[in-house]
Order: sequence, then C-alpha cells, then structure tokens
Amino acid sequence: MKKVIIIGAGIAGLSAGIYATQSGFDVTILESHNIPGGASTSWRRKGYYFEGGLHWLTGSSSEMQLNRLWREVGALDDTVAIYNRDPFFHYETDGIRASLYRSPENLRAHFLEISPEDRKEIQLLCNDIRKFSRVQMPVTDLPKLKVKYPSKFPLSMLFGMMPAFSRMKHYQNLSAKELGGKFKSPQIRNLLANMIGAEYSASGVLFTIATLAAGDGGYPAGGSLAMAGRMADYFETLGGRIVYRTKAEKVIVEDGAAKGVVAGGKALFADAVIVTQDTLNAIDTLFDEPIREPWAEQMRAETSVMMDVFIGIGVRADLSDMPESNTFPVSEPIRVGNLVYDCIGFNNYAGFSGYAPEGCTALTTVLIGDSYDFWKNAAENGTYALEKQKVADAVIREIELKYPQVVGKVEVTDVATPLTYERYLNSYHGSWMSLMKKGDTNRNYPCKPESIQHLYFAGQRLVSPGGCPVALTTGRTAAQYLCLDTDTVFQGAFSCGKKGEN
Repeated sequence: MKKVIIIGAGIAGLSAGIYATQSGFDVTILESHNIPGGASTSWRRKGYYFEGGLHWLTGSSSEMQLNRLWREVGALDDTVAIYNRDPFFHYETDGIRASLYRSPENLRAHFLEISPEDRKEIQLLCNDIRKFSRVQMPVTDLPKLKVKYPSKFPLSMLFGMMPAFSRMKHYQNLSAKELGGKFKSPQIRNLLANMIGAEYSASGVLFTIATLAAGDGGYPAGGSLAMAGRMADYFETLGGRIVYRTKAEKVIVEDGAAKGVVAGGKALFADAVIVTQDTLNAIDTLFDEPIREPWAEQMRAETSVMMDVFIGIGVRADLSDMPESNTFPVSEPIRVGNLVYDCIGFNNYAGFSGYAPEGCTALTTVLIGDSYDFWKNAAENGTYALEKQKVADAVIREIELKYPQVVGKVEVTDVATPLTYERYLNSYHGSWMSLMKKGDTNRNYPCKPESIQHLYFAGQRLVSPGGCPVALTTGRTAAQYLCLDTDTVFQGAFSCGKKGEN
C-alpha cells in the first residue's frame, strides 16, 4: 500500500485524505493546530461558541451536484439538520430595512415596496438571479482515470446555465458598490454593496444571491467545527491518521520527486505528498527552492486576497428579539489602521442551541479589508492587545447604540486579526480567500506541478475566489491525480446515503 502524507487537516486536506484512503492508500495528515477544519473553524470562549467560518454552504441542498460530494466525505448525512435563513441578510438605515429574501419573487416584491422608482433595475436584477440560480459547479472526473462510480455533468444542466453565461461579463465588470449604485434606494444600494464587500466583483453578489434562490446555501447544524469533525471522524474510521500539533516544515524533494515531509525536525517518508496549506504561502516556504513554474509566478502576481478582523461577542442576555443578521451605519467611523468602516454588520446566534450559556447570546461581526501591515506593526511595537480592544470596544459601542438591550451585558469579547489567521493557517498575510475585484475572471491553478513528481496541491487558493466547495473539489482532484499516476481505481461514491458503504 502506497504511503501518502497530506499537509493540513482543513476541508481540502480531509477531502483529499478521505478519497485517497477510500481508494486504498495509506494516508497520514499532518495538522499544526489541535483541531481539524483549517479556515472553516469555530471555537469556544468562556461558554460561547463563535462561528468563524461557515455562514452558508454551497451544496447543502440535495438538489445540488456538490451535495453528493459533501456526503461522500462525511460532511453531511441524513442526520445533519440544515438551516436555511430567510431573509438571509439585511441593511437598515433611516428606519427602513432592506432584506435579502431567497425567493426572487419575494425579493422583487419587497424591493418594489421599498423603492417603486427602482422598478426597472429591480426587475433586471431578479431576472438575472433566476438565470444564475441554474448555475452549478460541475462534478466531473479526470480524463483517462479509472473510476468505480463515474461522475457525469448532464448536458441539460449545461444548457440551463447558458443564459447566465451571457450576463456574466456584465457583472464581472462591475464592483458590488457600482451594482448597488444603480439603485436610488439607499437601503437597496447599501445592501448590495455591503453583502460581501463593496470592492468585490458584482458577479460574487449575483452568485451568492442565486445560490440562496436555488434553495441552496444552508447552514449545517453545529457549523464549521462540527462539519470538520464529522469529516475527520470519517477519515479515521476509514483507517486514515491525523497527527495534530505537528507543523510541516519542508517537503522533501529528491531527484525531481516528492519523497516525504520534514516535521518536528524529523524526516517522514512517503510515496506522495499532497499540500493543502495555503498554496500562495506553500510555494515559497515549504521547499528548499521556491516553485517557479508559470502558474506559481502568476499566483504570486495576483495577491489580491480576502482578510478580516473577526470579533466574537458574548452577551449575557437573550437577544432572540434582535434580527439574525443586520448591517447598519455607525454613529462614528471605526478605524483599523488606514481602513475606515462607516457601517457594521453582525450575525446573531440566539436561536442556535449550545452557542451560548442559557439565557445568553453569541454575536459575531467581521471588518473586511487588508489590515495586515497595521496589525504586524502593532505586534512589533507592543500595542497589539490594546488595538484589538479598541476595535472590540468601537464595535460594541455601535451595537449598544443600535440595540439598548445589549448595554452593560457584554461579558466576553474575542478578536482575531490577520495575524491570528496567519498563525493558525500558515496562510499568506492571514488571508482565507482570494478577492475577485471588478474586471477579474475566475482564476484556475493546477493541482499537479510539472517540475516535481508525486506532489499535488489542493485548497481554496487554486480556484478563485475559493471557499469550502473549492477546497472540497480540489481535494478530490488531487486524490484523482494520485490515482491516475499510480494506475489506481478511484473510489468515492457510496450507496443509500450512508457513510462508508461502497
């Protein structure tokens, strides 16, 4: 049985590990953290559970092709409840709240009620949402691969996606802010601009809303950590091994081939290595000589990445009377280095069992933007903890002004900066996604380099903008390349929706 070492127990590493183990390989995953999940993570602080990763999962619906893959890797099964929040997102100002409803028809009626003068743009937006809701990530197999259960992407599904393709360039050439700017209503304008970030490509806005409109994009019970835990358990049930608190220091390359990994100062030899640590960081740090293939150079040149400051807030009160999510203007701009935020949003987990002590509530918010240098300087000059507290205090002040029931009830705050993500993920500047701006098209990088044999890459960085579905599918693709190169039959599917039954 050929030995495989995988670097990283995030979604990509676990997916690659599960598919490789199912196909007969002896797989060990090295994980520097003490839990699985990577960027898709949650954590507890003094009884509060802060969701730091998933807010919706593409492929949570059984109608989506990706759902089959999530089930194949044990992330979802019939026992996992899926919560489909509706409305999904709000923006409130001047006493009027614009809400993002899943149904295009409900969204159209709601927007028209708020702003009849925007009828033309509302109709065009909702028509395009319907078109984009037919788009799915195709699930296919590598050419010439021996597969026990072949995956096919129906032509009828492809034809159904064609109307969206004709509108794709239109939205790619707009920022989210410019898309919002087409509307006279400040509520609709700001909802669209702030849903995923004002500078993000408007295509991301359309795809996000369309995912919800397709009945997809639900939140699995227990969130990120529970999902990663199910995958890790399944991997170990199959016979795989995860070694936690073990950081890979280097990939051993001899005679143009990967031979193993150095971890903890020891050489661990294997027949193949799959790297799922952030590819942008790994190509420079995990090899004696950085990888200089054209795709790697292109990746280095396109370092437009998503970062944030995450604030978890534990409130000693039942906040079920507050909305599940809301975004609103602040009374005083919040500053993080050279970034200025004139509105904030939050997620409210009052309705989720186990996310806070009895009668209490966990809130989370993120401030998206590249503040890496600011936090790096703060860490170096000794003001890091102070600056984190200042950000937390500013966010809490605005939430208390908006919702007086929170005043004096905050008992836990937890702030994660890009330096936190960098430390736990070994990611480039603590980023956790690629950033697609106005004019950008989807970027795809290879799972298999040409200059080093028996080496494979997987992870969200390989296909922009990234996210859990990309981590899942690239992990699967890496395992398929492994099978192709070793003339092994790729397994993966199971019958009756039950884990582990082939």
